[in-house]
Amino acid sequence: MPEERLKQYSALVEAGLERYLPQETCRHSRIFEACRYSLLAGGKHIRAALLLEFYRLCGGQPEDALPFACGLEMIHTYSLIHDDLPCMDDDDYRRGRLSNHKVYGDATAVLAGDALLNRAFETMLSQRTVAAEPAMRAAACIARCSGLYGMIGGQVQDLALEGKSASDEELREMVSLKTGALIRAACVGGVLLAGGTAAQQQAAEAYADALGLAFQIRDDILDVTGDRAVLGKATGSDAANDKTTFVSVYGLEACRGLVRRLTLQAMTAAEAFSDREFLQKLAEYLARREK
Repeated sequence: MPEERLKQYSALVEAGLERYLPQETCRHSRIFEACRYSLLAGGKHIRAALLLEFYRLCGGQPEDALPFACGLEMIHTYSLIHDDLPCMDDDDYRRGRLSNHKVYGDATAVLAGDALLNRAFETMLSQRTVAAEPAMRAAACIARCSGLYGMIGGQVQDLALEGKSASDEELREMVSLKTGALIRAACVGGVLLAGGTAAQQQAAEAYADALGLAFQIRDDILDVTGDRAVLGKATGSDAANDKTTFVSVYGLEACRGLVRRLTLQAMTAAEAFSDREFLQKLAEYLARREK
């Protein structure tokens, strides 16, 4: 624990992804192949697991929230496909194999990302396991966190900071949107989907904010110290792209201290839930991850 429950959630999500995005044999089957290439490339499905866990903590059965967990995974995958493009981070590898655009070409990779974003909301809003009102509230939360006021806004800020010095406030805001927003969508979305209380929403958001920032700082650390074979992608890309990161501003040791403090904040926020062990162990697990 939490590895065992993570594996259970991951298996549930992977089965759902196979169901919600099967391979087709139509004239445009190549786009299905491109979508599935990245969507089914493995990973721990952390965001999907968080949505399922918060839904469970607020009284729901995780299986009922599966369309939303899978939709969130589609959104995350689309963002990775687009991040790897030459016009963005220009990364050749993702999760230990060639990036989508290196296999299918830039144009198809763009369309695969677009298709996954649309399929995500089609999947969430076509389900019949959750009542309409909480489903709409959760979908609206996920949409906002994915878009202009969330992940995309953060990506734009990240690009704008390339080659420039950034203040602590600018860095935190950028990370809160670029990385933290989808984690917030998972945690708060799970609470909304289950019809949780305002107090539960607040606790979920506090947990997500601390976890998201710690997650990105750990990513920054691994980009400097990580093993490419373990990470499944190139290291040193932040420096190569002249990106401002917490490591470039504060150094490795200070960043390790920040991760420890933020992890404790996440664990404290989780105390709002009686069955909090998984959330707390997950925060600790992510703080020491190597990929």
